[in-house]
Amino acid sequence: MLSHDILIVGGGLAGLSAALSSDPSLSVAVISKVHPLRSHSVAAQGGINAALGNNPDGKDDNWERHAFDTIKGSDYLADQDTAELMCQEASLTIYELEHLGVPFSRFPGGVIAQRPFGGAGFPRTCYAADRTGLVILHTLYEQSVRQNVRFYNEWLVTQLVVKDGRCLGVVVYDLENAEFIPVQAKAVVFATGGYGRVYMKTTNAFINHGSGIGAAYRAGVPLKDLEFVQFHPTSLLGKNILITEGARGEGGYLVNNKGRRFMEDYAPQSMELSPRDIVARAIQTEIDKGNGYESQYVHLDIRHLGAEKIKKRLPGIREICINFAGLDPIDTPIPIQPAQHYSMGGIDVDKNCASAVEGFYAAGECACVSVHGANRLGGNSLLDTVVFGKIAGKKISEYVRGANGVTDSEKNLLDAALKFKNRVEGWRKKDSGEKFHILMGRLKALMNEKVGLFRNKNELAHCLETIQELREAYEHVYISGPCLRFSQELVNIIEYESMLDLAEVITLGALNRDETRGSHYRLDFEKRNDEEWLKHTLITWQEGKPQISYKDVFIGKYQPAERKY
Repeated sequence: MLSHDILIVGGGLAGLSAALSSDPSLSVAVISKVHPLRSHSVAAQGGINAALGNNPDGKDDNWERHAFDTIKGSDYLADQDTAELMCQEASLTIYELEHLGVPFSRFPGGVIAQRPFGGAGFPRTCYAADRTGLVILHTLYEQSVRQNVRFYNEWLVTQLVVKDGRCLGVVVYDLENAEFIPVQAKAVVFATGGYGRVYMKTTNAFINHGSGIGAAYRAGVPLKDLEFVQFHPTSLLGKNILITEGARGEGGYLVNNKGRRFMEDYAPQSMELSPRDIVARAIQTEIDKGNGYESQYVHLDIRHLGAEKIKKRLPGIREICINFAGLDPIDTPIPIQPAQHYSMGGIDVDKNCASAVEGFYAAGECACVSVHGANRLGGNSLLDTVVFGKIAGKKISEYVRGANGVTDSEKNLLDAALKFKNRVEGWRKKDSGEKFHILMGRLKALMNEKVGLFRNKNELAHCLETIQELREAYEHVYISGPCLRFSQELVNIIEYESMLDLAEVITLGALNRDETRGSHYRLDFEKRNDEEWLKHTLITWQEGKPQISYKDVFIGKYQPAERKY
């Protein structure tokens, strides 16, 4: 049996940040479903926020203004102490990344360049052209190799093993060797990313099924605020590849089929640089009103920026448009539509990234430390991963240095691995039944249709009923291929259970929350209701079903007020 002091699950920015900040005298290992450089963090384009004040229009910026923008953007559902912590750490985080080797874009004079992003009072988004996530991930991976962090790549965690309220380790499926391996650890950090592929239209990579969040949920860890799903306003028509908010930050226009910048009807002050929930709903509303093209999309027009600026500031976007849409944004508007992009909710953890289960921590998109509330501002996700990944590494090291071993942990882990192996053998013994890819397609289409930008009671209730039908059908899936080495069929069958769980949690939270707040827009409750709903949703898997409860939002110096942009 493998054993480590600290086990980090996920090789993206949060996981690598945790690995680099862990005590190097301890045995630290990273488990990743793909090679770390294929983690979805590479898809983050536009930038990472910090109140550096390098842009002439942002010279009066500070961390408190950053915190206020974050809290207001969250529709006041963010825990204000945690949001302030992230914003206080932001500037130091950027300088640390710079010293590690991140090649940020520069203004004349050599200072780190900053661009405007939606919902921000100042241009505070630091960037590396439009490949910010990619260059940060490569830098942190290089530093991890330099620090001799142990990596187990192409391993899928299938189970988080918990006994008597304490984490013992995980069970993994080793894709290369088709083995189910128990891995013992004194403490575990999940940094497994989001669940975008639960939806049909998403900017997320094909690996983002949310199975890390699902594994924590099935181990009894509460999930928080999962009904708050961010839909990015601008994804490329047809492919739903992300078109960065940086395109609007550089001055791009959103235009309907009448040639009009329609955002003046929805947010006349901030226009295209309003928070994402407002812009996404505005775009969809224009399409629904018949003001879109082919009833599917509107245009993002950056032609007026000029060829030189596009090539320098948005080279990746230009490549995407040329390669995947057959157009050059220098001379042709980009067809865009909203698509699922991010999860504000996740595994319930505190500002130390600790969960209710002793020895189990989480950071990044899979976690909910409550800094994003009901709507995340662009540029805050990369900051979240690096800041709280670093905190997780430090806090878990402190925990491990004071932790004692657990009696019979090896036996519990071996039993869990054997039980899961027997389950897989049960799928293999069948030669007929339900085909998982058909069930998966039905779930994705269902979520897009019923739990999207606009929601109502009847459709949410219908969605829950259909999820139960899909859950019953899942009991009859089978593995058609004889070989389990690198079996994507097996990976998808395993992860589909988590997809069902997360779809149910998202929908149940949305059905119960009788208000509109941030990304959660109820057509039958169109106003925010602070008196009844200024609280976090907690959903826990108990006795074979989800149990729902609530807890208060931490309110500090900023009293909830109407959001106006």
